[in-house]
Amino acid sequence: MRSAIIRISFTLFALSVLLLASAAQAKNKINGVRVWPSPESTRVVFDLSKKPEYSYFMLKNPLRLVIDLENTSKLKQLPTLPKEHKIVHKLRYSQAKSRNSTRVVMELSRTAKPVIFALAPTGPYKDRLVVDLYGQQKSLYASKSAQSKKRELAKDRDIIIAIDAGHGGEDPGSIGPAGTYEKNVTLPIAKRLARLIDKEPGMQARLTRTGDYYIKLNTRTARARERQADFFVSIHADAFSRPEPRGASVWILSLRRANSEVGKWLEDKEKHSQLLGGAADVIKDTANEKYLAKALLDMSMDHSMKTGFKVAEQVVGELKKVTKLHKKRPQAANFGVLKSPDIPSILVETGFISNPQEEKQLKTSYHQQRLANAIFKSIKRYYQQNPPDNTLFASLKNNKPLRHKVQRGESLSVLAARYGTTVSALKKANRLTKNTLYIGQVLTIPKA
Repeated sequence: MRSAIIRISFTLFALSVLLLASAAQAKNKINGVRVWPSPESTRVVFDLSKKPEYSYFMLKNPLRLVIDLENTSKLKQLPTLPKEHKIVHKLRYSQAKSRNSTRVVMELSRTAKPVIFALAPTGPYKDRLVVDLYGQQKSLYASKSAQSKKRELAKDRDIIIAIDAGHGGEDPGSIGPAGTYEKNVTLPIAKRLARLIDKEPGMQARLTRTGDYYIKLNTRTARARERQADFFVSIHADAFSRPEPRGASVWILSLRRANSEVGKWLEDKEKHSQLLGGAADVIKDTANEKYLAKALLDMSMDHSMKTGFKVAEQVVGELKKVTKLHKKRPQAANFGVLKSPDIPSILVETGFISNPQEEKQLKTSYHQQRLANAIFKSIKRYYQQNPPDNTLFASLKNNKPLRHKVQRGESLSVLAARYGTTVSALKKANRLTKNTLYIGQVLTIPKA
């Protein structure tokens, strides 16, 4: 009897040890680590089997971000980062706080602000821990006043078109039935559109993203403002829960969202100068500052919405020549990228990626180029008819003689291509006997 009791006690003890050992094992697991570098920030994503428990802290000399993942087992090997990486120099493991935890160290090449958060499973992804590192750079806003004055004085300036390729990086956008990510359709279309714009004398393109990385909605419009864009176009691909819907559509900001955004900007006095320029300094600290600011913001928003609608109508007209339309008129909505009061904006849904036929079509270079051509023709036509002051388009419309001050690296052939003329015409208009140009030399540009 006594031996039986001893055997039972030993068995219970063994079971308790096994249970404790099992409980001590890591409950979570790192399945993968993905790095999304961009020119101004870096996103590192840890793919996990379960919701993460984590903590982090920064260290100096050298700069490091340390992340502790509780009850989590390591990935066998962390990814190696390319040399051109801007913020994160190296990923490595270090001595963890406890036996079943994992400590990841990110060696930083410069000062950065970390923003760390967990994401629940969605789409093709399971639980994730996202680490955003924002490099501390000089903001273009600091020199915005000087830039504005320079731009106001510049003659025959280019019209700046900001092009936003939707989604990117960790955000794939909609996913087609064959597995096509929306982000992989929007970027090539945006780049094709940018090339068309840059080839047109008097126009310049500025992409909000040039690679596969994520940008916040507010950052997209902020980048357009920093680049002093005259117009903003966001490229997307639509999706639905069923495969039948198809066709392109063009969207503009709704009046309700417009009024809401004006109210938000009105309450933030620090942003007034970003939108109103020198007018903000004139009305500052006056008795009627709020009312004057609202009047100016309302006028700015009204102009942006009217311009956006007119361009949207042109884009719809061109898109119907190259693809099926889902909506035959511009549609109004509350899209976040369309909310800027000072930059006319449109969002182009190039088709339904959830439709098998359109998904296949949207992946082809031929169709992407046709879509880019349609958007380009529409924007160009609008600004030819409604050129902003001091632009090359305005001078061409008013038949004023053009003047160009020669910059470093420019030649007669380069200028002929830019202004749509010939080398011989340039030489004749300026009585040149040689092809040599001098920096600072002012040339008369003949009509194309």
